[in-house]
Amino acid sequence: MNNIISVIRGDITKQVVEAIVNAANTSLRGGGGVDGAIHRAAGPQLLQECITLKGCPTGEARITRGYQLPAEWVIHTVGPIWRGGKAGEDERLRDCYIHCFEIVREKKIRSIAFPSVSTGAYRFPLERAVRIAITVTKECIAQCPHLEKVMFVCFDETTYEWYQHIVSEK
Repeated sequence: MNNIISVIRGDITKQVVEAIVNAANTSLRGGGGVDGAIHRAAGPQLLQECITLKGCPTGEARITRGYQLPAEWVIHTVGPIWRGGKAGEDERLRDCYIHCFEIVREKKIRSIAFPSVSTGAYRFPLERAVRIAITVTKECIAQCPHLEKVMFVCFDETTYEWYQHIVSEK
């Protein structure tokens, strides 16, 4: 199973995989960080398609084409804003990954790249978020026999080190 999961430091918009995951906001209309970078790289058609989806609630996921990205698909998921840990944040973050993997299973996606959902502007504690991401990923891989590669693409060194550490310990 661990040979399916990899961790790299890089730019998610440049990954050659079938699908990348966007750490989106509820409007799906672009924003800062990963969301803004994906919208810029994909081109204006992505925003046009996202508008037709009429948003996405926290913890859920939606899929669009990748347009000018190397990835065929973008799976948009809305992570929770950290509010101290007593507002269901862990469950909502877990739901993000579960819903992404439901789309992977439904579309028979063979390779996917995730960013670190909710750990930027939404301030979810990094170690806690990484543990949730890796735990859910390992649980969901068994339900996706066609899945060949799951990448976690980390923008900064600290995030990369946490993903490397937690992937190797489990």
